[in-house]
Amino acid sequence: MKQSEVVLWSSGARFGHYEILAPLGKGGMAEVVRARTLDGPWAGTEVAIKRLLPQLARAPEYVQLFAKEAELSIALRHPNIVQTLDVGAIGGVAYLAMEWVDGRDLGQVLRRCRKQGIALPIDFAVYLARVLLEALDYAHRAENASGTPLQVVHCDVSPSNVFISRVGEVKLGDFGVARVRVKSGVRDAVIAGKPYYLSPEATAGEVTQAVDLWATAVVLFELLTLERPFQGSNPPEVFGAIRAGRRKGVRERRPEVTGGLEAVVDRALAADPRVRFPTAAEFAAALEPHCDERIGTPLAIAALVRGLFGAAG
Repeated sequence: MKQSEVVLWSSGARFGHYEILAPLGKGGMAEVVRARTLDGPWAGTEVAIKRLLPQLARAPEYVQLFAKEAELSIALRHPNIVQTLDVGAIGGVAYLAMEWVDGRDLGQVLRRCRKQGIALPIDFAVYLARVLLEALDYAHRAENASGTPLQVVHCDVSPSNVFISRVGEVKLGDFGVARVRVKSGVRDAVIAGKPYYLSPEATAGEVTQAVDLWATAVVLFELLTLERPFQGSNPPEVFGAIRAGRRKGVRERRPEVTGGLEAVVDRALAADPRVRFPTAAEFAAALEPHCDERIGTPLAIAALVRGLFGAAG
């Protein structure tokens, strides 16, 4: 990395009309920082800026992937999806600026629950899954500006990509490995997503919108039991358990879960994709009777997160 690029991305530096505040994370393809917008329509707003890693900025295949993510992110406008506010390039550095969700991701919440031995209320678990499914239903049916269906597949639905704000907003983020214009039966040589959340078909490289519904069912199982349904010490073992349907039932892990709710989870995790819910909307509708909306609310979610992490959250 060149010295100029280090300065460009350091805390306190200016990046276009943004002031860099602090690093947030770095992956194999991109890095993210928290920043403040200095001028324009979003002046004063804190954002999360994601840019392609400098060493990849001259590789056409990575630039193309990043451009597709930016195009897709701009097209998605839903209250439960992290909103992209700005895309572009500054000094040859491609970036996208997203709303900053001040809070925690669901992975952090689950780790804290495990550490403290606290089970999430069942109504909260179902509420979170329903919100996630509503966001996915929108993404799956989204169209571009000309009205052409995008047929989005997120491909990486997992707790670390679900964000909960201080006021209890739930937002799905990181469409970085999403696939667009996917048709049934399309296969990808690279398995995207995290091993524990892949469907049997996805472990073989098949990418359809059913991938997201399966992953949501795995997240719901984890919210209810604090354990992942399919276990293994390495990805091949996990894949073997997924393909064989080798797991315990929800009520074995948490007896107070009703038989009706367990039946919904079982259908969503059926080995045969034809048995599962065909759409996110139908999956969400099946969960509706199992959630008391007086208990599962954004304010209650916010209070739970504050209780787990303290007022500083």
